[in-house]
Amino acid sequence: MRETSFSLPSFAKINIGLKVIGRRDDGFHELFTVFQTVSLHDTLNFTASDDLQLTCDNASIPTDNRNLVIRAADKLREYALRRPSGKLSKPVQNEGGKLSASIHLEKRIPSPGGLGGGSSNAAVALIGLARLWDIHISHDELVNIGSGLGSDVPFFLTGGTAVGTGRGTDIESISDFHAENILIITPDVAVSTAEAFNALKAPNLTTDEANRILGVCRSEAGSVDSYLNTARNDFENTVFAAHPEIGKVKQKLLEFGASKALLSGSGASVFGIFDTKETRQTAEKALGNEVNWRRFAVATISRKVYREALEIAF
Repeated sequence: MRETSFSLPSFAKINIGLKVIGRRDDGFHELFTVFQTVSLHDTLNFTASDDLQLTCDNASIPTDNRNLVIRAADKLREYALRRPSGKLSKPVQNEGGKLSASIHLEKRIPSPGGLGGGSSNAAVALIGLARLWDIHISHDELVNIGSGLGSDVPFFLTGGTAVGTGRGTDIESISDFHAENILIITPDVAVSTAEAFNALKAPNLTTDEANRILGVCRSEAGSVDSYLNTARNDFENTVFAAHPEIGKVKQKLLEFGASKALLSGSGASVFGIFDTKETRQTAEKALGNEVNWRRFAVATISRKVYREALEIAF
């Protein structure tokens, strides 16, 4: 029997290093990063409905087509209804012939914050609606849809630990990185990703240059545990200069015992990795005195756990 109501978690990510290699011929930037899913998550509740609608428990989050969840639903619906017969199972439609759903978003991931909340929501919307609408669709097909929604969306169709290249949409799973004691701090600062890219003034790239640099990066990231020693985020210098409070977050995490602290994405979130739970707890308590700094004690989520949580079958 087809399910008509269920809930799925929508996990956040951190970037264990992020290198902006240069500007490509298409105007986008060539990136190299190691994505990692963590236990902080939103929740998407799906219910069969006569109309497509999104609600959210956070009034600051738009629920119209500015939200990637609605755009993901529209893209999946368009894709399903135009596919040749036999490629997909016949989608379950309501009496009006529409693919519709009521989706409620319980928001916990800071937005914006560099933790991929919107992209994660979009990916989970694709997974959840394919299930609700009884659409048999492959991973590659969902990735094709997702890559048109946002650079991080394809990663959230895989989860765990993965290398991201190209615009971040080319995903290669690698051995899971395990860390139990991570503290994410998100100050009340809005960082423009477009402005962060512009401030880098990245050089133009040839294909050969990009391939050579990516080869070196892949080799360095073969083991995330060792890669951590040299991992850096190219956005840090310019983002910290424009928003000193974010740089202060990193400094404080290191002062309170983090073995490694890095900006996630283009910010504003910074994460610290601690050797023990006790050290992390001490840092979390001490940083509680900082006004408007949200704190999240998290652990990494492996690819296996991620797939099980989202009931991914493809």
